Amino acid sequence: MGGSPRGLVPQLSIGIFVRSEEIARSAIELLTGERYALTHIKSAVEFLEFLKHNYHLDCLVFEVDLDRRELLSKLQARSIFLPAVIFSSQPGEDGRLEAPPSDGFEAAARTADQSQEQSCAFFYHPAEVQLPIAQSRSIAASIDRAIAQFLKLSTPVPVNDQSAKIDATAQLTAQSLLSRQQRRLAEKLRERLGYLGVYYKRNSQIFLRNLPSPEKQKFLEQLKSSYRDIVLNYFSEDTAVNNQIDEFVNLAFFADVPVTQVVEIHMELMDEFAKQLKLEGRSEEILLDYRLTLIDAIAHLCEMYRRSIPKETSQGRR
Repeated sequence: MGGSPRGLVPQLSIGIFVRSEEIARSAIELLTGERYALTHIKSAVEFLEFLKHNYHLDCLVFEVDLDRRELLSKLQARSIFLPAVIFSSQPGEDGRLEAPPSDGFEAAARTADQSQEQSCAFFYHPAEVQLPIAQSRSIAASIDRAIAQFLKLSTPVPVNDQSAKIDATAQLTAQSLLSRQQRRLAEKLRERLGYLGVYYKRNSQIFLRNLPSPEKQKFLEQLKSSYRDIVLNYFSEDTAVNNQIDEFVNLAFFADVPVTQVVEIHMELMDEFAKQLKLEGRSEEILLDYRLTLIDAIAHLCEMYRRSIPKETSQGRR
């Protein structure tokens, strides 16, 4: 089904993918209005196709069954993470399935830190909200809570012995994609609610300086490859370069890469290009223009560090 008429403020895009037509109709009825743009998805194929063309889904409403668990596993494997409300027929032992507060997104944001990462018993990621079917009328408040918890999610998987065995570069890539989605959603909420509560938490286990030598080398090669793509496309009309800069900066930020390392990557790449230009008998002066690429990348990285400081802390330093 299509979304409700566009309001004057940004709508939250909600994808509803549940097996029960009754639950779907109830959720649509409860959420219909100017606040949400709703899409009722009826199959896994339709859902994956929908995601290809709709990168800006703000929350996923899901029902637990075998097929959908497999689909969630595919999303995890692709590092696609979204705020999620998951219907379940059985409440959990830890109380995470209690009805969330009903006084809106800002109230949910105030309590998100208390519940986000309390339990590893999740289907999709630690910030999901599990909602008993019997309490389905709380769907709107649950969406608020799911978004609030998602914005405070520090890592897609809990930091434990199992996650420590996962390839560090894969973890950093997942973290990068997660932060991009968090930033996009936070910007929409800032337009809608003036909400500024985004604080990026990082896992020191996957900082560059703490990685074993083979993983460190592998990550630096990926970072250099990412920067090479930026340089090759920087002066083209390809708007994808903005996403490439975001990807590079996010990877560098979550690995706590020092600015001096970014400069070193830039200089190494310029040396490679200079040798190639010399072989071709061309002037190296063109490479001076790519100082703009380095300045742009460092500026974005500094902005990422600035935004990583909690709002309360930054205010206290003034």
